[in-house]
Amino acid sequence: MNINYVISIMKKICETPSPSGWTNAAMNIVKEELESFGINTSFTNKGSLSALIPGKNPTPNKALAAHIDTLGAMVKKIKDNGRIAFTPIGGYTMSSIECENCFIHTANNSIYTGTVYSIKPSVHIHEDCKTLERNLENMEIVIDEKVSSADDVQNLGIEVGDFITFDPRFQYTNSGFIKSRHLDDKACVAILLGLCKHIMDNKITLEDSVQILITNYEEVGHGASVGLIPSIKELLCLDMGAPGTGQNSSEYSVSICAKDSGGPYDFSLRNHLVELARNNNIDYKVDIYPHYGSDAGAAIRSGFDIKFGLIGPGIYASHSYERTHKDSIANTAELALKYILSKPLNY
Repeated sequence: MNINYVISIMKKICETPSPSGWTNAAMNIVKEELESFGINTSFTNKGSLSALIPGKNPTPNKALAAHIDTLGAMVKKIKDNGRIAFTPIGGYTMSSIECENCFIHTANNSIYTGTVYSIKPSVHIHEDCKTLERNLENMEIVIDEKVSSADDVQNLGIEVGDFITFDPRFQYTNSGFIKSRHLDDKACVAILLGLCKHIMDNKITLEDSVQILITNYEEVGHGASVGLIPSIKELLCLDMGAPGTGQNSSEYSVSICAKDSGGPYDFSLRNHLVELARNNNIDYKVDIYPHYGSDAGAAIRSGFDIKFGLIGPGIYASHSYERTHKDSIANTAELALKYILSKPLNY
């Protein structure tokens, strides 16, 4: 598989804003890529993108899913001093966005830059700068315009409900590390695009067609609650693994999730993935994520009668400025390909 393509398209979609609820621009990039490979696509009413990798049997049994939506924020209030109070989209700590550059997107398509600060950002002025609790009430956005009142800000066209996005700061180092915001889950969307390109470019004939589902509300809990084709019996979600203290995951392997906050993943599908990794010398780690949910959980809670699993690259500092390595991307892509080419489980 062309990992250089995967990283290139990853950069492009990471640098295209798509917080939950406002994903059209990034989703259209994915749609255009898939259609350039010769794969037909369609949108659900809710805005998820569904595609079908063609096989001898047009009816798919398997689906692979990833989500294009990311963390972000919205304008909650314009303060009297011209600064902006915000409400988060998705779950992240305030310390993870402190001093981060951001963009305010207005309803009339204007974009203003700003920076997220605490309300007491200077050690030279505020005695409690270091100890101030970094909670939502103590954070604000200072916009890069000459404003000093709420009226000044509103005259720019900024209103309550406008989306706020964070500068991804994408970097690909000579040593193979990829650093960016929103690798959750744009790294996996890029992997799926690379997978589709590989299959179509090499004219690989699948026994059964395979559904690709790109969701747009995973970060707020209901991404894959709709969108799966009724014939689907197996759903493999591609989402980040989370390396860190007490975890088994690594930035260099593919992570196979055994359990998250919603409970265990399907045991037979997990074992199938492990066997595929072992038999093909794919570097993998099985892990458990106690504070984690995925599109698989959304699908199961919505009543889909499917076997469900989850794999993904190990992404350090999840929901912050994230990092992974190209080896983890390659291992995830290889396992996903072997899964697509494997026979369905017995039912």
